[in-house]
Amino acid sequence: MELDPTKMADWQIAEAAEKEMLPIEQIGEKLGLVPGELSPRGRNIAKIDYPKTWQRVKDLPCGKYVDVTAITPTPLGEGKTTTTMGLVEGLGRIGKKPVGAIRQPSGGPTFNIKGSAAGGGLAQCIPLAPFSLGLTGDIDAVTNAHNLCMVALTARMQHENNYDDERLAQIGIPRLDIDPEHVQIKWAIDFCAQSLRHITIGKGGKMDGYEMESGFQISVSSELMAILAVSDSLKDMRERIGKMVVAYSRSGKEVTTADLGVDGAMTAIMVEALNPNLVQTIEGNPVLVHAGPFANIAIGQNSVISDMLGVRMGDYLVTESGFGADIGFEKFWNLKCRCSGLKPDAVVIVATVRALKMHGGGPLVKPGKPLDPAYTEENLELLEKGCSNLIAHINIVRRSGSCPVVCINSFHTDTQAEHDLIRRIAAENNARCAVSEHWLKGGEGAVELAEAVVSACEEENHFDYLYDLDLPLKDRVKCIATELYGAAGVDWSPTAEKKMAQFQADPEVARMGICMVKTHLSLSHDPDFKGAPKGWRLPVRDVLIYKGAGFIVPVAGDIKLMPGTSSNPGFRRIDVDVETGKVTGLF
Repeated sequence: MELDPTKMADWQIAEAAEKEMLPIEQIGEKLGLVPGELSPRGRNIAKIDYPKTWQRVKDLPCGKYVDVTAITPTPLGEGKTTTTMGLVEGLGRIGKKPVGAIRQPSGGPTFNIKGSAAGGGLAQCIPLAPFSLGLTGDIDAVTNAHNLCMVALTARMQHENNYDDERLAQIGIPRLDIDPEHVQIKWAIDFCAQSLRHITIGKGGKMDGYEMESGFQISVSSELMAILAVSDSLKDMRERIGKMVVAYSRSGKEVTTADLGVDGAMTAIMVEALNPNLVQTIEGNPVLVHAGPFANIAIGQNSVISDMLGVRMGDYLVTESGFGADIGFEKFWNLKCRCSGLKPDAVVIVATVRALKMHGGGPLVKPGKPLDPAYTEENLELLEKGCSNLIAHINIVRRSGSCPVVCINSFHTDTQAEHDLIRRIAAENNARCAVSEHWLKGGEGAVELAEAVVSACEEENHFDYLYDLDLPLKDRVKCIATELYGAAGVDWSPTAEKKMAQFQADPEVARMGICMVKTHLSLSHDPDFKGAPKGWRLPVRDVLIYKGAGFIVPVAGDIKLMPGTSSNPGFRRIDVDVETGKVTGLF
């Protein structure tokens, strides 16, 4: 089949490739799954029975473990998922047994600017429409379980407001005395719905709920999604859900899902979501799809479960971390790897000439707007200046003890001289480098990258965490800010300072991981600071606690839990062929 990405949209390529897709049972056989471990959802998608499969494979030796991250991206993204799919295909082309592991796309970005997260060109996973439009319902499960918690919380507030202590005792519930000013979560919906950020609920009479200010967050920002990503068993997930702090009493006491008596029911909704999903690349390689937490406001990784399975079922597991190495890889390194016990053998840093020129001082890059000629014409001076950002990300990966491989995600406007310059700078900073044309040529175009990764995986590995969990919480934040981001120090707001002191005083909380919240568009907290900025200080304005996930969450900058839909969203181009039922226009 002749597929030309220069003449076909991604959805057209996917539609054509799906005609020759392997039955999902054959993809399961490539993973070594045995009867009873695969639960097909139609011909081309399946769930893997994790508890049953894990019991069989848990003692098998691990294959090589490869993480894909990136430099600080432009708002367009630099192709991490495309590279992940391309690398999986490239490893298959050189005779390896690869497995991919990626997050499930959120409906918010899919229908907005970013589009689906299936990859692109000849390096994408299929079937595209089901993958992009809900897959097997895991995000729906997160949404429903999250909203059930809100139902329990608001109903409890109504009943405590309407009944005295005697009546509450008769129906068997203690008074929690929930403070409406200190409710920690909002309702969930998996769209970018800015008009729902701030709402008032409970309007009407006393039987219509408890009137208070509330709002919506996007489903993938829910702590439940983070819990799904880091849990290693149903027992673990059940315990974590029960620890979720959803509000505080007027006396400052935590109110958890267990206090509301809703944790068991929430877990019941999430049971099936614990099983990872199985799809394939265009070239018929297995891809595990599981969990979908945001990277700038959450952990930004596919699930621990998918990696624990995948690394035991292939020669190479290629997993992906959200955004750049400062956010995605740092959380992979210091949070996800602690949960899984796995250590990466190599880390791929995706870079584009376009993004490096932006970091060198190039014009503003805006989604939906044509690129300035500075990005499509050779400019070695601009490119070399912007490589300061690449060097910073190489150093972040090197700091972990892992072996970095720079992947130049090639565009047709790149020149040989530009590629040679990036290769030289990568080599000067002790990183392998490969040019990859996976978008244009699929696995054939990713052979150089695959060979570089195989070579890197043979290098001696000195992986270790950035910080010990005994290090005080504030010192850990300072360590991340100064050693990885390049900050001169950290400034704490009075609110953040007070919360950190409270968290540090609790022995259990003081050993939780640090999940930083900041912009993905800069190594700093300010999206306008490009390259590798120096002399700035990281302002922490608030600190949240995700007790179920096990994270302390310092918030630097103004990060919204509910993104907004743009004036020219992607849903305007999505439609259905009413004769065939085929979805068109996904990107």
